Amino acid sequence: MSEAENTILITGGAGFIGSNLCEYFLQKGYKVICLDNFSTGHRHNLNNFINHPNFKLIEGDIRNISDCNNAADGVDFVLHQAALGSVPRSINDPITTNEVNVSGFLNMLVAARDAKVKRFIYAASSSTYGDSQGLPKVEDIIGKPLSPYAITKYVNELYAEIFSNAYGIETIGLRYFNVFGRKQDPNGAYAAVIPKFISQLIKHESPIINGDGNYSRDFTYIDNVIQMNELAMTSQNKEAVNTVYNTAFGDRNTLNDLVGYLKRYLSEFDSKIADISVIYGENRAGDIPHSLASIEKAKANLGYDPKYSLQDGLKEAISWYWENLK
Repeated sequence: MSEAENTILITGGAGFIGSNLCEYFLQKGYKVICLDNFSTGHRHNLNNFINHPNFKLIEGDIRNISDCNNAADGVDFVLHQAALGSVPRSINDPITTNEVNVSGFLNMLVAARDAKVKRFIYAASSSTYGDSQGLPKVEDIIGKPLSPYAITKYVNELYAEIFSNAYGIETIGLRYFNVFGRKQDPNGAYAAVIPKFISQLIKHESPIINGDGNYSRDFTYIDNVIQMNELAMTSQNKEAVNTVYNTAFGDRNTLNDLVGYLKRYLSEFDSKIADISVIYGENRAGDIPHSLASIEKAKANLGYDPKYSLQDGLKEAISWYWENLK
């Protein structure tokens, strides 16, 4: 079956990752349905393709099973991105995080099962590794969760495995590691660190680092994540399904490293940024000190070959933010 005959449902399609997936798969010739309630997604993320003949927007909520059934009807693949992210948000409001990330996830699994979709790919999270000390993180060794958010994402994996075993639906979970790139929202109390820091530096404000800046992360550019979603959706390797994969670059940088790169690349647009100082604050509750993914399983089973390092991705992202934030 050609791309043009396949329909993809992307939940959370107005969000950062979801809108990038919508745009990519429309360009590849797929029909794309976006389900979003715009609680964290933005209509302006859809501007480039809202009038595309193969695009359909359904305004609905994954907590409503009828919305899920409506969106999944006639769909070949589901890329489930809809969720309430952020460890601090989950600590402040664990009930809503659970309703969206667990009940909403279960609704989408049921809708996908009933619609007989070919494969259900979902956004899992590196937070599932919890207090596991080992580096790099390997998929089959996890620790205890450190936040309500981490619990919800681990429960997603458990539900997906049960649905694969009980109902025969093919599932693949992608454990995202600190994804960044174009369209990621720099505003709000729970903004991710990279767009937030970029926005602050452009405005000549000092970024605030939680802790001493030596916590490290496997920062992962959006185009690597798009590649993983496509490979997970299209792989013909039957051994590759009904499991989870780290979705990362496979390298780690400290927050101090990150700010250094941001200042260097942004100062090419505005030389004053090079002299902006950094403020150090308290560590955040629920934060994992260090994160680094093993991507060997994804390479072996899916042929994953990430193209963008942190530095490569930051150069691309900064160009986009410079045009869109000024």
